[in-house]
Amino acid sequence: MHYEQALNYMERIVNVLSLRVPAPRPVSFKKSFVYRHVEKTVHQALVQKLARLVSSLNAARLLLEAGFVQEQASLQRILDEITEDISFLALSVINGESTPIHEQYLENFFQEEFDPGAESVSSSDRGMIPRKKIRAYLDRCVSGPKGSSKHLETARTLSKAYSGYIHAASPQIMDMYGGASRGFFMRGMHGTTRQAEHRADFWNYMYRGLMACGFSAMAFGDQELFNSIRDYEASFQKATGTNFQSNDWSTLD
Repeated sequence: MHYEQALNYMERIVNVLSLRVPAPRPVSFKKSFVYRHVEKTVHQALVQKLARLVSSLNAARLLLEAGFVQEQASLQRILDEITEDISFLALSVINGESTPIHEQYLENFFQEEFDPGAESVSSSDRGMIPRKKIRAYLDRCVSGPKGSSKHLETARTLSKAYSGYIHAASPQIMDMYGGASRGFFMRGMHGTTRQAEHRADFWNYMYRGLMACGFSAMAFGDQELFNSIRDYEASFQKATGTNFQSNDWSTLD
């Protein structure tokens, strides 16, 4: 119930913010058209990232409830990057410091995958800001100019662990093995300890989703909306967590 309410709340935030940027326009593509944000602003990028954030949270929740925790964890690896990107973009506005890497990030973000005028369909080479530079920027915003190697190492370790689910590494795959028949769970792990662990872990992504909404509201200069999100965030934590962790962890002790 609390997760569904929080997801509905985040969806409303995205819809509110989407009305504050120039709307997508139909752009010719081959013999049809596609919708695009033609202005390519940082606020439009934030709205798009938030929309994908909420969609991915909904998808991860469905996978969790069906017991497909490997696939849930793969989506959480994607959510790690989305929440980092939202903070990266939002803080550039909040701090009034659009750096060259922010400008390059936006150029890469809005780059088309395919040339709409080419006769043959071929993917374009997409530039990418190294993830370590994005994390280093976020770390400096939190820890000061010198940053903190501890924070960077924590982010790198978390990313590497969840990458194992995306790339189907052996240690992560072996989480699917067990049970009375000593085999692989290939139709989900419903009712297992693994599902309970991943349910407890999912709380963190819901909480970070609310935080991402708050950062975005600040970037839009809406203090009233930011305060509302902070209040909701506090009520969500009080109802579902303790000391910034899910109450579900207590059932695993």
